Amino acid sequence: MLVLTFGFAFSLFTALIVILGDYLIKLAADGGQPVTSTLVLSGCALYASSAILWFFALHHVTLSQAGVAFSMFSLLALCAIGAIYFDEPLYLREYAGIGCALLSMVLMVRVA
Repeated sequence: MLVLTFGFAFSLFTALIVILGDYLIKLAADGGQPVTSTLVLSGCALYASSAILWFFALHHVTLSQAGVAFSMFSLLALCAIGAIYFDEPLYLREYAGIGCALLSMVLMVRVA
């Protein structure tokens, strides 16, 4: 069980690093900054550094479990950031997607 917890924790930390990178790139895109701007390059550096955490996630859980966890964490956080910081509306389909992500996580967890 501890191995599973570590795997999902590393998946969460990977998602958080990628989400921060997404946020910086979104700020650059909305601000009309070039692809060589500090925000974009910082976002890309965060993406690259997330690969190290991803390695540790895959060391503890299966690729499918890590992938589902990463996707769920990313979906939830990006929906919240989009709605809160960028005033992007959430409709019924987004709420349905969130529900499916949570259900997929429940279905993918295999405790040995």
